[in-house]
Amino acid sequence: MTVPDRNIWDEKTIAVSTYRKSGEAVATPTWVVPLPDGRYGFWTSSASGKAKRLRRDPRVLAQPCNNRGKVTDGTVAEAGTATVVESGPDFEAVQRQVRAKYGAMVAITRVFNTIGHIGKGKFPYGDLVVVVTPAVPPAA
Repeated sequence: MTVPDRNIWDEKTIAVSTYRKSGEAVATPTWVVPLPDGRYGFWTSSASGKAKRLRRDPRVLAQPCNNRGKVTDGTVAEAGTATVVESGPDFEAVQRQVRAKYGAMVAITRVFNTIGHIGKGKFPYGDLVVVVTPAVPPAA
C-alpha cells in the first residue's frame, strides 16, 4: 500500500518510473485505474518514450504524485512488472475506466496532445494500455 488503507490505483495520478538502457529511471505522471487480482493499468501512446522503454524492460516503480509528477510526501514507491497490451479485455477495461474516472480531462488532454505535436508527425493518444502486476500484492 502507498498509504494506510489506500491502494496505488486509488490515487488520481502516479509517477511511473521506467528504465532507459543505461538503467536510469525516468518518472512520468500517469493516470491509473484498478484491474482484477490486485493489478492496475494506465494508458499511453505507442509513440512515447515510456512505451519504448517498457517494451525493452518491463520493470516499473509507481508512487503517488501530483499532476506535474512531484511525489506525494509520506508515500513509498511500489515495484511491479508491466505488460503492454494493444487489445483484449484488459485493454477495454482500462480504456473504459480511464474515461469514467477522468471524464472531461480525457478530451482536454487529447487536444493538448494534438497541439503539442503539430509539425512533429502523428503521435497517437492513449492507444496502448499498460497492465502492472505489483511485486507485492495489495493487502486484502
